[in-house]
Parts: sequence; structure tokens; C-alpha cells
Amino acid sequence: MENRCDLLREGGFTNFFISILILLGIALSYATQHYRIISRGSSEGISPYFVLLGVTSANAQFGNILSLPASRADVACCKEVSPFECVAGLLGIAQIGTQWVCFAIILVLFLVFFRRDDADLGNEELELDPDRPSWRTALTVGGICLIHGLVVVILSAAFAFGAPRHLAAWANALGIMAAVLAAIQYIPQIWTTYKMKQAGSLSILMMTIQTPGGLLFAASLAARLGWAGWSSWGVYVLTAFMQGIVLTMAIRYEWPFYGDRGDESPSSPQQRPVYNRRASSRALPSPGPYSAHLHAYGDTQEEIEQALDRESVQGVGENQPLLAPGGIGSSGTR
Repeated sequence: MENRCDLLREGGFTNFFISILILLGIALSYATQHYRIISRGSSEGISPYFVLLGVTSANAQFGNILSLPASRADVACCKEVSPFECVAGLLGIAQIGTQWVCFAIILVLFLVFFRRDDADLGNEELELDPDRPSWRTALTVGGICLIHGLVVVILSAAFAFGAPRHLAAWANALGIMAAVLAAIQYIPQIWTTYKMKQAGSLSILMMTIQTPGGLLFAASLAARLGWAGWSSWGVYVLTAFMQGIVLTMAIRYEWPFYGDRGDESPSSPQQRPVYNRRASSRALPSPGPYSAHLHAYGDTQEEIEQALDRESVQGVGENQPLLAPGGIGSSGTR
């Protein structure tokens, strides 16, 4: 324990500044995802199994960091070191706790905004994923996440107070569980994004921040916990790699110059239909007010045909002598 206390005293301002920066980065990155779901009024595009694996992985990871002997030693050293050194030493726990809270908020938002009728979504986007999960599936995911979190809390408390000598083994088991869940966490999201061919309610900005930030976070934990804490920081290395795959796919689908989507890109301007002039018996001697600017009077084939019909009728009227029998200006009697 004395060695852990000495490490806390040697932390310095540099490590404290980096830890605070990582903490703020975690909160900011997840805030972009929260805003993305709320602003769209829908959680469409986010796989429920991605949420399930992410929350359960966060549950296991938070239980792991709280159960590790190094973390418990850091908490005990707060009685011997200065308040600044204590806060700096516990920032690693605060970082993982913040991530757990933020992912739990994603779960809540996922359920609240699941398939809302007033979502700002077009029919084309809703048709991209005809096999989207049901409300029952979403509720099942929420229930499993809640039960898993309670089990982790109860068992961790039981080991801590009833069998403390087995607490380290339990911490490693939670770390392995978190690593396995994180390893497969992004597989359902990769599949969902691939099927929809767009990011949907998944925040590209969040992934842009978290992909390199996950590696930095892992390095920070590794420096604090050493190789003995591999079960804590190793999961973030794996998660950053998988998240990078989803980020690459989302960028390719959302920004067409990264892929070959052609006219399917939402950012490309909608092209008017090409009008094929029909062959008819009528012939206009020169372009009239409608035929000279067809696309100004209609977007569809039918609208353009109607414009040509109006021009044809007007052309007949203009070629008829005004005072001739049956002409426009004739009253029918001489």
C-alpha cells in the first residue's frame, strides 16, 4: 500500500491535466451522441444489440476498476496523501464511471426515442431497414442491462465484504467479461450500418473523438495500473479498433466523396427528370414561352406534357385571325 501512496504523490500536474482532459473528452463525446438522438427524435440506426453489449460491458468494466486491488489501495491512500493527490489518483475510476453513466444515458434515450411517430425521418430512410427490431426487443435489452448491473453490484459487494481474498479474481473475471463483450460490441452495429448504408442516429463526431481518445485513455490507464491492470485498459484498445471500423463505414456512407453512392447520396442535389420529347403531330415553328423553358414549368413528365399542351392551344389561338369567322375576336355575325 505504501508503494501505491508513493505513486500518488509522484503523479504531478502533467498526469492530472491529461486525466482531466480525458475525462472531459469522454463526457463531450457522449454528449454529441445524446444530442444526435434527441435532435433527430429517433434512435433509428442504432442496433439494440450494440446498446446491450455496450451497457453490459460498461457494467463489467466499472465493477472491474472498483474491485481491483490497485484501485482499492488508491482509495485507502486518500487518508495519507493531500486532497489534490487523492483526486488525481482517483481520476481513473472517475473516467470509467463517467463512461458508464454516459452509456447508461444512451440506453435510456434509445428506449425513449425508439421508433417515435413524430421522428424527423423520411420514408426512404425508414425503408432502408425493413427488419428493424421491435419494441419488445428494445424493452428486453433494457431489462437485461438493468439485471446485469444489479448482479455485478451485488456480487462485487459480496466478495468485498464476505470473501475479500477472492476479490482480485472476481475483478479479473469482470475484466475478461468486459473485454469479450467489447470485442463483439460493434459487430451488430457494423452489420446495422452496412444494411442501412448510413449512420442514422449514430454520431460520427462521437466516434471521431472516441477512436483516438480510446487509445489515449488506454495508455493513461496502463501508465497508472501497469501490466497488472491489463484487464482494465486492454478493453479500450480493442474497442477503439472496432469503433474505427464503424467510423470508416459511417463516413463512407454519409459523405459521398468517400464512396461511390452516386445519386443515392443525401448531400447530392436532387436531379430533375430528363424529359424525352414525345413525338406528336403538333409542331411548333419555334420555341414558345413553355417549350423554351420546360424545366421551369414542371418536374415530372406529366407536368411538362401539360405545359406543352397549353402552349399548343395558345399557339393555335394566336395563329387564328382575330376577325375571321370563328376567330377569337369574332362575334359570329357580320
